[in-house]
Amino acid sequence: MNQEKVRLQKYMSQAWICSRRKAEIYIADWLVKINGVTAKIGQSIVVWVDKITLEDKLVKEQKNMVYYKMNKPRWIVTTCAQAEEQNIVDLLNVEQRIFPIWRLDKETTWLILLTNDWRLWNYLIHPRYNHEKEYMVETYDFIEEFDLKKMEEWIFMLWWKTKRSKIKRLNDKKFLITLTEWKNRQIRRMVEKIWHRVKKLKRVRIENILLWNLEVWEYKTLTKFEKDELFKKIWIE
Repeated sequence: MNQEKVRLQKYMSQAWICSRRKAEIYIADWLVKINGVTAKIGQSIVVWVDKITLEDKLVKEQKNMVYYKMNKPRWIVTTCAQAEEQNIVDLLNVEQRIFPIWRLDKETTWLILLTNDWRLWNYLIHPRYNHEKEYMVETYDFIEEFDLKKMEEWIFMLWWKTKRSKIKRLNDKKFLITLTEWKNRQIRRMVEKIWHRVKKLKRVRIENILLWNLEVWEYKTLTKFEKDELFKKIWIE
């Protein structure tokens, strides 16, 4: 039996429960207990001996990591919270408790990733890594080339300025845009800044993960190649 002591937040991270920083927040909020006693920042535990609970639920090491991509339907919210609307997790008939990466606009359809791997979640949502996310945008009216160039360089959005993006025109009213940031309703607001409106918005790529021909409501496990390429980026970072 392993009697080696490990810092509590490190154990929670290695057990795929959450990131170390998030574990520290849980501990600071008195939500974590060791053998029934409220834990403190900096405490160590003996793996397989001490009983760790988070919000009175036993923390167990997660070994069976699962990774899905899905073409999110319209009017479905991307949270795990119980609400009047149907949430995205309800749509997947899987044994593991999974969660979506990012909260997304319920009015649109797009590629979404779901997993029980907190390491991947923490990596993909962190702004420092400049992850690429590609979207197909359709507007109601023709967009001039100089307006696309303006969007590609930067646009002031109230109190902040967008990062440079990549734009590829597909036809008079449709283009692809690749972002390395994500603010609330960012693309819609960028298009409104050039006096147009978004008719349809679909996310078609997250890093190396492509939507391809995935139908709305359809979900698939990531292939070995997709996972290898994605995690290669994590280890490089």
